[in-house]
Amino acid sequence: MDKKKPRKGTGLVHIYCGDGKGKTTTGMGLCIRAAGHGCRVLIYQFMKNNKTSERKVLEQIEQITLLDGLEEEKFSFQLTEEERYNRKKFYNRQLEKVTEMAAEQDYDVLFLDEAVYAVRAGLLDEDALVKFLQNKPEKLEVILTGQEPGERLVAEADYVSEIRKIKHPFDWKQPARDGIER
Repeated sequence: MDKKKPRKGTGLVHIYCGDGKGKTTTGMGLCIRAAGHGCRVLIYQFMKNNKTSERKVLEQIEQITLLDGLEEEKFSFQLTEEERYNRKKFYNRQLEKVTEMAAEQDYDVLFLDEAVYAVRAGLLDEDALVKFLQNKPEKLEVILTGQEPGERLVAEADYVSEIRKIKHPFDWKQPARDGIER
């Protein structure tokens, strides 16, 4: 296992990954816990529209700020080449915007939901994300989710937790259900 030097400061980096259901739910739970303790939390969701069910509740919590993404989203494999190009430009601008906001406005927690997925899909610059993690504010706790994080992201993380699928209704073509999977 990776033996890196301890991170300076109190803010650590979490990655929730794997092919199982619950990565976003885990990250959101940590955000709620932090907000309940009085921490200021900033959330951005890559690869998801602004209609996810959890947003309705989280928007009511004073300590949590959710930044809007695109109104319409598709899975990465559904994107045309032009959409992929535009999405990558948009996501890289969003990463710059959200990380600057987290630092300048002194947030305690930053949740970059599906950032690992966006990197793996070639829609988010891994170098920019790694550079941010290496230079983030010392007290900022950062949460990343998505499948198959690369070695560089794993090396920057302090926690890496894998959520493994053993069985899932998608396997027998059960569509996503409101309030449960979306």
